[in-house]
Amino acid sequence: MSCMIKKDTIIEMKTDYGSIYVKLFVKEAPTTCNNFLRYIDEHRYKDFHFYRTVTMSNQPMSNIKIEVIQGGLGFEKHPLKLPPILHETTNATRIKHMNGTISMARIEPGSASSEIFICINDQPELNYGGRRNIDGQGFAAFGKVIKGLNVVKVIHSLPDKDQFLNKEVKINSIKRI
Repeated sequence: MSCMIKKDTIIEMKTDYGSIYVKLFVKEAPTTCNNFLRYIDEHRYKDFHFYRTVTMSNQPMSNIKIEVIQGGLGFEKHPLKLPPILHETTNATRIKHMNGTISMARIEPGSASSEIFICINDQPELNYGGRRNIDGQGFAAFGKVIKGLNVVKVIHSLPDKDQFLNKEVKINSIKRI
């Protein structure tokens, strides 16, 4: 009888600032991970770019401050965008928004599609029951940066205007490794 060892699902995002390696928690957040992997496997992220940085100093109107970088296909209608997915809450997955956590951006539960964000420092207000979103459902965390957090921090520190990067950071490639 042989014992099969399941390999972790790890993706690499290459930028001009270096690579970001993310371990996906497929067992804990299958819907969200499979959506993200579908974008990668079907080459739907060929236009992926980081376009937003949320810092402690650029959210003056928010009482609940967070620190993240956000990317994906953008806000405009994109031909490679898939339909929204079901929302997997952090109380169901047990994946918390800690330093380096990757999560789905959304407006309301069930509206996440192609846009993701990566946490800078721990962000408990993004978890289920957190106060960053008025519905209290939090965001769907689904993985963690295991190498390249320094690259995330460089992107986070780039010049912005009203949270939007002055120059978007294109992902040169994104793939499973």
